[in-house]
Amino acid sequence: MSSASARPRVLSGIQPTGDSMQLGNYLGAVKNWVTMQDGYDAYYCVVDLHAITLDPPEPAALRERTRIVAAQLIAAGLDPDRCALFVQSHLPEHPQLSWVLECLTGFGEANRMTQFKDKSARGGADRQGVGLFTYPILQAADILLYQADYVPVGEDQRQHLELTRTLAQRFNSRYGQTFTVPDAYIPKAAAKILDLQDPSAKMSKSRPDAGTIYLADDAATISKKLKRAVTDLDGEIRFDEAHKPGVSNLIAIHAAFTGLSIEAVEAEFAGQGYGRLKGAVAESVIAFAQPFAARTAELLDDPAELDRLLAHGAAKAAAVASVTLSRAYEAVGFLPPVHQTSVAASAR
Repeated sequence: MSSASARPRVLSGIQPTGDSMQLGNYLGAVKNWVTMQDGYDAYYCVVDLHAITLDPPEPAALRERTRIVAAQLIAAGLDPDRCALFVQSHLPEHPQLSWVLECLTGFGEANRMTQFKDKSARGGADRQGVGLFTYPILQAADILLYQADYVPVGEDQRQHLELTRTLAQRFNSRYGQTFTVPDAYIPKAAAKILDLQDPSAKMSKSRPDAGTIYLADDAATISKKLKRAVTDLDGEIRFDEAHKPGVSNLIAIHAAFTGLSIEAVEAEFAGQGYGRLKGAVAESVIAFAQPFAARTAELLDDPAELDRLLAHGAAKAAAVASVTLSRAYEAVGFLPPVHQTSVAASAR
């Protein structure tokens, strides 16, 4: 457990890969981040270094998306006074520690990362940047820098967390106890949100817009997408992920936004038809999305204040990351830097 706090420490991050957070991001991860601020020493990072590993955006777009996701995280309920919210590239310790960990990672280990195989397969591995190959190691550095006790992960990130644990143990074994070996945190209430048009797949920014609800969508767009959501032919409102994935997805979304149990939603809409359910889901999503959009716009309209909040988070993060990196560098055997004033004094 972190020595800086009596509470266990948690670390997680989100990429600024689009112009808005989508519903799956919020309900599957960020909603739980907000809850965890009270029980954990929470560090949340906008991982802009990861955002350039595949199809790097234009510089202006990356800067804009980074600001948008930071503003949306605050609008979603992250409180810069109750957590450390910061931008990854603002702390040079991330790539600095990543290099050390890369030198401890076997080529075969990195090559077995399934996400690299999946993503590189789209355009051919020989045409991808090396950063796509090594980004799980940078992800390990993101986690280990903050001595995180827990990392909220989905199934698609479990392999990366296992690599992180392996590298922490390997470093500690070779150089002495330096890093906390993190455990996975699987939120019990995390909702798995599926594509509205293809409920066999997760809702994702990489999928067609018709099946993805963005929290920046206006009320009419949200209603239209939900009205067209795929269901089935039997007309029964029942939660059954195996046989009724589309209907179950709508029930899960409504339950997540209203705080009702799955059973309560089933009972409320029993015998009422899919149109009534879709309308109610739209109402519950819009009730959250409209004030969320207003708060996001307020933050983006005051970039100086947003920068101040991110600088505040970066200072909190640096206080931990700089100590961890110094310990790791000393353990490896790097010569410590001599402060410029000390050099000047010795020259006199």
